[in-house]
Amino acid sequence: MQHFWLNKNTKNKNLILFFNGWAMNETPVQHLDCLDFDVLVVYDYRNINFDFSQFDFSKYENKYLICWSMGVYVANLFKDVLKDFNKKIAINGTTKIIDDDFGIPKKIYKITTKLLNEDSKDKFIKNMFDDGKINPNIRITRTLLELKEELISIQNIELSDELTFDCAIVSLDDRIIPTKNQLNFWQGKTKIKKINSTHCPFEIYNSWQDLLC
Repeated sequence: MQHFWLNKNTKNKNLILFFNGWAMNETPVQHLDCLDFDVLVVYDYRNINFDFSQFDFSKYENKYLICWSMGVYVANLFKDVLKDFNKKIAINGTTKIIDDDFGIPKKIYKITTKLLNEDSKDKFIKNMFDDGKINPNIRITRTLLELKEELISIQNIELSDELTFDCAIVSLDDRIIPTKNQLNFWQGKTKIKKINSTHCPFEIYNSWQDLLC
């Protein structure tokens, strides 16, 4: 895993830890106003061994976890680190990420992993956005091999326990993780906030504060 501080100010007492989606870096969320938040982005799940002890989270009075897509799944591996966070938000993801009823259908995930190429990568990016209008500020800079290794790594994760999320934000036009499957998963588990957006919903928000439903 890699990390990137979108904002880091010694005076801030509020932290947002953002678990990103597959293939992404900080670009999908770099436009969001950080206001009074320090924002730490983690991404690239080829190697899920990550030492959070390198960060001093104890200095923050308020800590918030926001996870998107594959990040909703991966974050569960760090339940002990996240146990005292004030609020946990899931965005367009579930803790059963490869599942015919509650995540990405198994056949689609398998085909995506096996046949990943430049064309399928571009199709994935287009499917994240409304009418395929790609945000030019979002850039996938890693190689196809790295992206395939990340898919395989996520596929091999086995969760022994799951986080309890305070809210799930679900886009009504998600063409990556079917909206129906997300709603099936979260029903009865947590508060659901439905939004009119696609898999990458951040363009309809202006600040991190807006995501703390």
